[in-house]
Amino acid sequence: QLQFVESGGGLVQPGGSLRLSCAASGGLLNYWAVGWFRQAPGKEREVVSCISIGDARKDYINSVKGRFTISRDSAENTVSLQMNSLKPEDTGVYYCAVDQTDQQGVCHMAEVYYVHWGQGTQVTVSS
Repeated sequence: QLQFVESGGGLVQPGGSLRLSCAASGGLLNYWAVGWFRQAPGKEREVVSCISIGDARKDYINSVKGRFTISRDSAENTVSLQMNSLKPEDTGVYYCAVDQTDQQGVCHMAEVYYVHWGQGTQVTVSS
């Protein structure tokens, strides 16, 4: 069964950068669209970004556009989230999961489509 381990979180000052990694085992991520999500304290989990099978589509929520970049490394079987110009409101636990779609060029910016959640990695942006 596909399983994920997220890593790369930590404490960073506003304006700093982090690179999160979602490492898969039990299957090849190339066959899946993948999403990154976050959950801030006291708030519901929200989708942050997704990447389609074949990588043709990459999507982001408005609040991270221009600051975050999602990418896939097929050789490493990972999907990464490069986060630049971090803000305190980016604080939360970040999770990855796979989209159940089997269509190339499609990934959904809605949690209902996703399965096989990782345990998450904590990101704290604070001075």
